[in-house]
Amino acid sequence: MTKDLVCIVCPVGCRLTIEKDDTAENGYRITGNTCKRGINYAIEEMTHPTRMVPTTVKIEQAFLKRLPVRTDRPIDKKLIFEAMKVINDFTCIAPIKMGDVLIENILGTEVNIIATRSMDKV
Repeated sequence: MTKDLVCIVCPVGCRLTIEKDDTAENGYRITGNTCKRGINYAIEEMTHPTRMVPTTVKIEQAFLKRLPVRTDRPIDKKLIFEAMKVINDFTCIAPIKMGDVLIENILGTEVNIIATRSMDKV
């Protein structure tokens, strides 16, 4: 099995080729990287891909109707759509301070949804 992807760890954007190789130390042969971080990224992408999720939630009694939020750490890529259902059903009430945990331990993943902006009550 071979997979091609672009490394997103740094701005260089190396084009990586990952091949399953049981004789390699980590189980994969990675080519195209210019640094060791590309190797780690490729292995993680093949074994357990995760992403940070930036989005918005509904907010009441505030100047705006949506509040920007994000995960406080990467979440399993397979769970993003399910997590978005929970996030889209959530409504908070102003005032909110940047960094407040709005949804704790979403889907039992130990990942929290935090506010990325403060918003006062109107």
